Amino acid sequence: MVGLSEKFDAYPDQLSGGQQQRVAIARSLAMRPKVMLFDEVTSALDPELTEEVLNVLETLARNGMTMLLVTHEMGFARRVATTTIFMHHGKIWEEGPSVELFGRPKTRNCSSLLNRT
Repeated sequence: MVGLSEKFDAYPDQLSGGQQQRVAIARSLAMRPKVMLFDEVTSALDPELTEEVLNVLETLARNGMTMLLVTHEMGFARRVATTTIFMHHGKIWEEGPSVELFGRPKTRNCSSLLNRT
């Protein structure tokens, strides 16, 4: 599922940042969780590695995994999320179905944020 079978015998220092993130996801999946939590899972990755990790998360979503993600990857959130909560400085600006939030934000703050991304 995470696409690392060729790295089976590799040590962590032999893996890229994206590969290390995917190993962490695989280890979590081994526990058969009902929900997975991710806090800026791609924040320290180069763009090409970010895409690798987002592809794994998108596959998880398609396979029915419930995930709570904190992300600045708005395009990814728009494609994958069913419900979105926009927060700023620890306060909820807006929340609701992702289709509505991304398509017709109710607040000027959310609209402004989405126009910048």
